[in-house]
Amino acid sequence: MGITNLQQATKAIQGMSLEDKIGQMFVLFAYGPDGATVDARNTKLYGVATPAEVVAKYKPGGWIYFNARDNVQNPTQLATYSNQLQTAATQTGMHVPLTIATDQEQGVVVRIGPPATQFGGNMAHGATRDTADARTAAGITGRELKAMGIRQDYAPDADVNVNALNPVIGVRSYSSDPKLVSDMTVAQVLGYQKDAGITATAKHFPGHGDTRDDSHTALPTINHTLQEWNTIDAPPFKAAIKAGIDSIMTAHIVVPSLDPSGDPATLSKPILTGVLREQLGFKGLIITDALEMAAVRAKYGDAEVAVRAIEAGADQLLLPPAPDVQFKAVVDAVRAGRISERRIDESLLRILLLKLKNGVLFQPFVDPAKIATTVGTPASLATAQQIVDKSVTLVKNDANTLPLSNDPRKILVTGWGVTTTQALANSLTRRGATTTVAQTGAAPSDAAITDAVTKSQANDVTVVLTQKAWDTTVTDKLAKQQKLVKDLLATGRTVIVVAVRDPYDIAYFDQAPTYLATYGYAAVSMESLAKVLYGEIKPTGKLPVDIPVAGQPLTPLYAFGHGLSW
Repeated sequence: MGITNLQQATKAIQGMSLEDKIGQMFVLFAYGPDGATVDARNTKLYGVATPAEVVAKYKPGGWIYFNARDNVQNPTQLATYSNQLQTAATQTGMHVPLTIATDQEQGVVVRIGPPATQFGGNMAHGATRDTADARTAAGITGRELKAMGIRQDYAPDADVNVNALNPVIGVRSYSSDPKLVSDMTVAQVLGYQKDAGITATAKHFPGHGDTRDDSHTALPTINHTLQEWNTIDAPPFKAAIKAGIDSIMTAHIVVPSLDPSGDPATLSKPILTGVLREQLGFKGLIITDALEMAAVRAKYGDAEVAVRAIEAGADQLLLPPAPDVQFKAVVDAVRAGRISERRIDESLLRILLLKLKNGVLFQPFVDPAKIATTVGTPASLATAQQIVDKSVTLVKNDANTLPLSNDPRKILVTGWGVTTTQALANSLTRRGATTTVAQTGAAPSDAAITDAVTKSQANDVTVVLTQKAWDTTVTDKLAKQQKLVKDLLATGRTVIVVAVRDPYDIAYFDQAPTYLATYGYAAVSMESLAKVLYGEIKPTGKLPVDIPVAGQPLTPLYAFGHGLSW
């Protein structure tokens, strides 16, 4: 296309058909690990069988990878897959490459696991208070994604998690403190965009940090007053905009103080245009959260959702669940005069200029042979370990159990996570421990609990890992994880409790004398935990949130900034 500036971009738009323009506003995915894979699920969703055919049919502006949808095998495969998709995109007649994206937030939300470099995630960064490290982590992640042909990361999460019972954000947030979230958000925006040269996406506007509902399955309402929104939720997005954030993702949440209509923010012109564009002055790309999520589909049909999102001010529609219906609805809305073509052109211009900025317009292809020298290098892995080491937070050490001596001992690792319990056991074994693993899951059965208690009595130390033990949204999860911990404590043996996700679990078994928070459950976090347990490093993490008393959300059990050491 030869787009080098605003004038040429505008000229290019004039040569595109309405359907071509609207295709650029869609961000799609397909099942399968390469462009030629035939998958019946693609045929059901799109009417064509392969990812390359999806690109040829819709000429979408963006694409998203998911590990859960058979897209991800390894970084080299992704680089090859990206090239195949770009070949399909540049052979459509428009010759406009895709912006390929993914959700590589790090921590508990990753689409590409090892050998890609793993970090602790946002709340782990918040626990360190180290913005330089947060920027370094984003730079490494961004460069690795770019090597795979991925030019946009749907990160960082800029939500301020002020609700300890938030089922969908939690450790995806840096903190409950708006200033800390703002500082970390800016650091990672700079890491992605300035250091790695990819597009960052702050989410979920106007702020998803104070909800009890999961927008994947229900429509949450945030009842912050306008003053509360300006004080709590807005600062990280304002800071991101000031730092030059390229893209912002909407939230499927109702915020009556910003729009009393009852519409989710994704479909709200007062919020996306009135607040984000006009009040906050954001000039970049607005992308919806996934339109397949229940929250945004609850009030209107899929066709109307697509039209209303554009009317509200969205530039791109992510993961439409009925692509044929929704594509046609937008085309029909323009032809009927409901949406002006000028409005479409405004979004298209932002899309094309961003493709120019992140380099995909002229250099859409990558070299899979360079993956080995870019992704998961020894230097990056070492840096990641050093960063995560600073995040582990020692909340309680009443019995002075920690640090453990170097004496030989038998250690039982139990609780949540097949790979997580084994990763910790591996780290402990490397330090001379004789380890036994008894993984019990998120909702341990009575038999699993009995087995863990029996094994605990045959070991010198038990380390039990909890994962959202506070969460009542999964049947029996609350009672069963708590019961496991309490039954282990009742043995009188040495028990170390570790929350490997949200730090809030301690509120439900505060009788535990030894408690740590890692904020993440990847192997890198378990190695840092082992270092702390054995005293190889001092715990330096500080709580980036209050841990409230169970059932008393305004009463801190352990306050923001708390963290022990030795």
